[in-house]
Amino acid sequence: MSQNLVQTAQIINSAPFSGPAQMACDAMMLENLRGGTEISLSVRFYNWKGIWLSIGHHQKKLPQKWIELAKEKKLSIVRRPSGGSAVLHAGGLTYSLAWQSPPRKKRQAYEEASQWLIESFAALNCPLKFGTEKSISPTGNCFSSSSIADLIDAQGNKRIGSAQYWQGGNLLQHGEILLDPPIDLWREVFNTAPPQAAPSNIPRNGLIDYLTKYCVSYWSRFNWIQNELEENELENIFRNSKSYFIKLSDTEK
Repeated sequence: MSQNLVQTAQIINSAPFSGPAQMACDAMMLENLRGGTEISLSVRFYNWKGIWLSIGHHQKKLPQKWIELAKEKKLSIVRRPSGGSAVLHAGGLTYSLAWQSPPRKKRQAYEEASQWLIESFAALNCPLKFGTEKSISPTGNCFSSSSIADLIDAQGNKRIGSAQYWQGGNLLQHGEILLDPPIDLWREVFNTAPPQAAPSNIPRNGLIDYLTKYCVSYWSRFNWIQNELEENELENIFRNSKSYFIKLSDTEK
């Protein structure tokens, strides 16, 4: 294929799903890049149906407190295909980006996949920059440390925590945009106060529309289309969602 041809990108519109269905949808976005599709980049913004704690692919043993909270139905737990630490999905917004053949160096990939977020928040008078810490937080809380995968504000508060999953040279990057974390539940989960809420100049209503427009503008080299999930894709998502569901009985073995 000629490199001069304009590549196609899509915004995927989707309703709030359960945690396992959200992860299955993100994984499907990545898998679809291998199927001879014309799509080279897919982006999705979403909220979660219910309160979910997502854990990284390599987080095996969970704190007993998380298991108790799940049994009390204060939250549900799902495993991400990506790495990183635990994220409480409540009062925020999640984005996911599936990119065909991005830069293979991890740092460069994070920078290029996140630059549109930096510029979109800068336009809202909320400048962000990449974190500098090298290791994942030992507390298991994604928002207690900030690596090159994360974006922090001028005061050092982590505003967007992201993680990646690679498959066949293609990239899935998804992350949580922190807006209004629930104070009491955050303390119960992580035994610490949550980060400060996002400043008032970050719109709660209309943020998805704003970020969608900025994303399309930033990645202007692509020909953008908007797509709804098709029936066969929804069937695929719900069929594969069980792969990401956490059985509480398994965590206690």
